Amino acid sequence: MGKHDTVGIDLVAMNVNDLIVQGAEPLMFLDYIAVHSVDQEVLHSIVKGISDGCKLSRCALIGGETAEMNDLYKPGEYDLAGFSVGVVELKKATNPLRVEAGDVVIGLESSGVHSNGYSLVRKVLKHAKLDLMKTYPQLETDRTLGEVLLEPTRIYVDSIIKLLRAYKVKKIVSGMAHITGGGMEGNLNRSLHDGVDAVIDESAWEVPAVFRFLQEQGGIDEAEMRRVFNMGIGYTLIVRPSFADAVVRRLERTGEKVHRIGKITRGKGRVRVRNRAQ
Repeated sequence: MGKHDTVGIDLVAMNVNDLIVQGAEPLMFLDYIAVHSVDQEVLHSIVKGISDGCKLSRCALIGGETAEMNDLYKPGEYDLAGFSVGVVELKKATNPLRVEAGDVVIGLESSGVHSNGYSLVRKVLKHAKLDLMKTYPQLETDRTLGEVLLEPTRIYVDSIIKLLRAYKVKKIVSGMAHITGGGMEGNLNRSLHDGVDAVIDESAWEVPAVFRFLQEQGGIDEAEMRRVFNMGIGYTLIVRPSFADAVVRRLERTGEKVHRIGKITRGKGRVRVRNRAQ
């Protein structure tokens, strides 16, 4: 697509969204860009995206490295990496052992595919001979397919940090998860101990049109879709039931689209998803 000003947002998001699940606040970010040869226009676009991601994350971009390696990368190719450092008081860090049966699972909507599943996306594009520059009615938008697929990963830092700061004493959030590769079942389970399960009701939210479009065009079964993609929920919180309504309201006030998507039961540390057909 020749668009390089959002991939930096994705890079930052995949770092800071993983940081905040620990209850940590991002402080700083550093990037690394390896290229065949420096194209100043492309490099400027990439760094702009990284800077935008840092602004959304309330963290400082304190440095980086650009390396020209024309024997490793083809012309026009680049490798982009980065890391973030955050801080949390140990007594305030999330801990799977605090999750209890009866807790409520709250989901925050994603902005689209986010940063996972693009190997499968590219296979679907090739298999179905799709045109990135074309609009498709099934996507329910006037944007092109390429624009929909390049929608950057949603950064949840501002909403989550404001929520945690609102409860300085009470530990109303017992666990959080960033839903990336592996889907709900492969990420939410990290927030559980061996004595509980998370039971998720897929009918609690509407799956974005882009996922159903990809599924239909690629002939992908439901289990594979759930394993690869976020399916519309990019971040989850496990909260005490008596505070669930208040948490939902606070998150909505920060601009999040919020759903109560499940509950915690006694179990064996698994995530059980009830699909829409059940």
